[in-house]
Amino acid sequence: MSRVFVTGSTDGLGLAAASALMGEGHEVILHARSSDRASAVADLKSRALAVVIGDLSSDAETRAIADQVNGIGRMNAVIHNAGIYLERNRGDTAEGHAKTLAVNTLAPYLLTALIERPDRLIYLSSGMHQSGGGPIDDIDWKQRSWNASRAYSESKLHVATIAAAVARHWPEVLSNAVDPGWVPTKMGGAGAPDDLQMGHQTQTWLATSNDEAAKTSGAYWYHRQRRQPAAEVTDPAYQDSLMNKLADMTGVKLFEA
Repeated sequence: MSRVFVTGSTDGLGLAAASALMGEGHEVILHARSSDRASAVADLKSRALAVVIGDLSSDAETRAIADQVNGIGRMNAVIHNAGIYLERNRGDTAEGHAKTLAVNTLAPYLLTALIERPDRLIYLSSGMHQSGGGPIDDIDWKQRSWNASRAYSESKLHVATIAAAVARHWPEVLSNAVDPGWVPTKMGGAGAPDDLQMGHQTQTWLATSNDEAAKTSGAYWYHRQRRQPAAEVTDPAYQDSLMNKLADMTGVKLFEA
């Protein structure tokens, strides 16, 4: 039995992953953006080990989520599932960041740094990361005109890169990125053509399975098959540049020099 924390687990892939893990007998810690969102999954809450509350677009609330998780105890795995898609505008978080960057990039970075190190880390990326190469000096969209699709693609390149950088720096941790496919969730839309089941099963498999294939690190996965990510993901120079930028933005260093 494993203890697994799943971000964004009140709907979509996160809810499906959490439900599957509970069905397999694992201890699951749910995450909801607000108390109202948590109350929407009351039936699931009764089966969970705990529910943590916090808005990932907020630096302060993201740090509070890490504190809540650490207060429960050490996790065997953390699934960084939460994400937002096509925001109409840049938005402006309390810290002045673009909302897409805050939720999709800064939050998983902070949680990785602040939650007690687990055995396994899984980060949800997207096939759109392949077109996400952009200027690291403007990942917060302060200089460029807002482009929602581009911002999402960049954020998914960032999170896949975080996964690869963790695998490189923390060899004792199994760290992987997952492309769940274009699946019929609230984010993907009802007409999405990919397999929802395989979209979440790859996450849960990487989080808990003793299959030799699942006990690897630094890979990019699609439906339990390894895929080649964008070149930046596995480039140590790009990893270092991104990690340095995120450390500057958050004031939290993930890796020691």
